[in-house]
Amino acid sequence: MNKIKISAVSYTNTKPFIYGIEHSALLEQIDLSLDIPTDCAAKLIDGQVDIGLVPVAAIPQVPGAHIVADYCIGSVGAVNSVFIFSKVPAGEIKTVKLDSHSRTSNNLAKVLLKFHFKQEVVYTTDAIAETDALVLIGDRTFGKKEQFAYAYDMGQEWMNFTGLPFVYAAWVANKPIPQAFINDFNEALAFGLSKRSELLHALPVHADFDLEDYLLNKLDFELTDKKREALELFLSYITKL
Repeated sequence: MNKIKISAVSYTNTKPFIYGIEHSALLEQIDLSLDIPTDCAAKLIDGQVDIGLVPVAAIPQVPGAHIVADYCIGSVGAVNSVFIFSKVPAGEIKTVKLDSHSRTSNNLAKVLLKFHFKQEVVYTTDAIAETDALVLIGDRTFGKKEQFAYAYDMGQEWMNFTGLPFVYAAWVANKPIPQAFINDFNEALAFGLSKRSELLHALPVHADFDLEDYLLNKLDFELTDKKREALELFLSYITKL
């Protein structure tokens, strides 16, 4: 049987998933690559991989896209790693520098600024541009909140706006995947999540960031009905940008 090609994100928030996959019999059936979110999405869109842990904003661009796991990268309220960092209050933001690593967080920032904060904003991807605010995600946000006058946790702001949790990334396939593999895949992901406390000891220590709270409390990994509802709502807002 041809191996199933999988691309996953290489952030701290995916470590439990990677651990579960690497400690399962699935390793004999897959080719696993670790990428930044935008590359993960590009590989799935281009057909270089069969399954990807992709930023959910990319799902409409994936041919034959369908979610294949009961787990995701999500939060119910604040997530503490997906931010709009700003020099000014949200109601005064006019220019924003986007994050090259993720289209979901960039789109979430646009949705929140337009529909929640009611701001008309000019966006740039110029790394050296001077802007009122910037989007930053993942491990690069750890300990950064104190460096900015204002830090808007987008998981919390989405909850304030909609009353719903949020899905940042989901396991998506671009072709039919055998149900037996999906069952084993879910089992591997669940096993990895059960080992989060042990995994903490193997992760780098951040003096200015509570990694235990992040991995055990802020992140919420089950793809619940409410998260699916939030996903559909978010994708509908993107079409209105």
